[in-house]
Amino acid sequence: MSAARDGSGFVVGTDTGRTVRARRLLVAGGITDELPDVPGLRARWGRDVLHCPYCHGWEVRDQPVGVLATGPMSAHQALLFRQWTDKVTLLLHTGPCPTPEEAEQLAARDIAVVAGEVTGLETAEDHLVGARLRTGALIPLNALVVAPRAVPSAAVPTALGLEPVQHPSGMGGYFAADRSGLTPVAGVWVAGNLADPTVNVLGSAAQGSTAAIAINADLVAEDTRRAVRARGAFSAEVEALVCEQVTGERRHGL
Repeated sequence: MSAARDGSGFVVGTDTGRTVRARRLLVAGGITDELPDVPGLRARWGRDVLHCPYCHGWEVRDQPVGVLATGPMSAHQALLFRQWTDKVTLLLHTGPCPTPEEAEQLAARDIAVVAGEVTGLETAEDHLVGARLRTGALIPLNALVVAPRAVPSAAVPTALGLEPVQHPSGMGGYFAADRSGLTPVAGVWVAGNLADPTVNVLGSAAQGSTAAIAINADLVAEDTRRAVRARGAFSAEVEALVCEQVTGERRHGL
């Protein structure tokens, strides 16, 4: 997929070789989840390696769940999964140690904190059974929670002059836009995880709807401006012809 400015509009090339021209663009290419570099993690992703308490919490309720710390939001992530099970372990891995306030919160919720780098996962009969530390210790788990880094699909937006920025949460990149999805590049909107890596399917659909309404209104406004200009030019031309005719008739005494 490619896109480029073409006069006042755009030309989009598809992977099949088709070319499409448009006056406005809504880019919704989404993101790629960049997982922590732990052997065996990718093979379990979406099965018993999870990330969202709202998407996956019910499936792992009341089970031993580990949270792999890789950034400043890891303690918060552990607290979120504590709603689903009282068997939560925060594996510090490469993440920062909890602040005194976080440590107090984790202790109050009976969340165990284990120091040491995770070097791999252990499975049995195609199910996760634990995380292996560099010390050799095995932490029994039925699920491991991670925080993937959101990498936006940037080929089309950057080709149009946009640059991704880092999300305040630290979870990855996105493309800045106003509330309708309009970017600093005229005629280009973004929606979904390109505009906000934290939104889910419902939020992404809502953003797409908002952007579509804004694009439609923008096109109607442009069509109206063109019609007004065309009408004005036509009226001026007609007026000139009428004046010329009237002047000619007077000149000949009619």
